[in-house]
Amino acid sequence: MPVSSYRRLPLVPLTTGACLILLAGCGNTPDSGSGSAAAQHPAAASAVPVVASTNVYGDVAERIGGGKVQVTSIIGDPDQDPHSYEANTQNQLALSKAKVVIENGGGYDDFVDRMLKSGGSSAEVVNAVKVSGKAAPAGGELNEHVWYDFPTVARLADRIAAALAKADPGDAAAFGRNAKSFEAKLKPLELKEARIRADHGGERVAITEPVPLYMIEAAGLENATPEEFSEAIEEGGDVSARTLQETLALFTGKKVKALVYNEQTSGPQTQKAEQTARDAGIPVVPVTETLPHGTDYLGWMTANVDALASALAK
Repeated sequence: MPVSSYRRLPLVPLTTGACLILLAGCGNTPDSGSGSAAAQHPAAASAVPVVASTNVYGDVAERIGGGKVQVTSIIGDPDQDPHSYEANTQNQLALSKAKVVIENGGGYDDFVDRMLKSGGSSAEVVNAVKVSGKAAPAGGELNEHVWYDFPTVARLADRIAAALAKADPGDAAAFGRNAKSFEAKLKPLELKEARIRADHGGERVAITEPVPLYMIEAAGLENATPEEFSEAIEEGGDVSARTLQETLALFTGKKVKALVYNEQTSGPQTQKAEQTARDAGIPVVPVTETLPHGTDYLGWMTANVDALASALAK
């Protein structure tokens, strides 16, 4: 499916006056104060300013940059639906100062590119989808949720290290070491997926959105959800009565082993699917698109993979 307008995040224009007000009044905190979830972490004055579209990439940047980076994550609230995020002038200000910008790409966070272009930024931009090398299958659409693909995240770590080294050549060796250390910690996650594949390969599961599909595919599982259901949910549209009934029948007929449920974009139809699964005794595995409070990327993904394995073992 084409990237919907639901995923093309709106941009609040930045005027010169607004920029001046922000420069005078917002200090070092880019949080909008209007429900957006920008987060900035303190570092040394000489640290490389980095902006990430979500706290997922912000956390990875912090792991690689250590105390040599100052990271601002534009979207970081687990209660915020990234699809409907409204970028604002404070985000623009943070991007104007960035030396390195990390975006997802693939239509997920287009507001970053629009802001960079309008602000004439010279930042080094790391695009996760481009780093992944993934493309839409023939006759299909790209699954842009590449942070659920661990080989992609490993390649992304190298690319972030290279971008940081360009901004701060003196610390290039440290960035490279940190990237390799981070990549080594991804290996146990891939081994956990391989164990699921060995124990449950070919078993069927359902999803509400394509968010966790890379993890599901790496675990050797089959997505049995009607494409019309997950497409409609991802695009913020309505699911037809027929498609909803087909989806619910997966649970009432016990045709799937688990439902992997995106908590961040729930609505009446996904809630109906979740309740039907629970009523039928089908395990529900909740996932999110951004880091929950108090977690880092590695801990978050470990919990996701472990929850999937536990659900399949029931």
